[in-house]
Amino acid sequence: MAYFRITLMRSGIGMPKKVQGVLHALGLRKRMTTVYHPVSQSVAGQIMRIKELVDVKEVEHAMTKEQMRAARRPDKGYYIEKRAEEARL
Repeated sequence: MAYFRITLMRSGIGMPKKVQGVLHALGLRKRMTTVYHPVSQSVAGQIMRIKELVDVKEVEHAMTKEQMRAARRPDKGYYIEKRAEEARL
């Protein structure tokens, strides 16, 4: 099943009440938040109402909050080849 990955890029402050209502209905409350919705005509219609404010991509799987947090986490910058205890033995 395909999903829309919707990220709010610009704020809805100062927009008409209908646009703010669409943002609220999609679950977009703060800038740079990402939500996943199944691909459907109703969601596509809502996206068309706010297309100037969001970034939309179609993905195969929706990610959970923990998976999104792990994807943003940078690499440690180092790798442990051998622990000191194992090196002595």
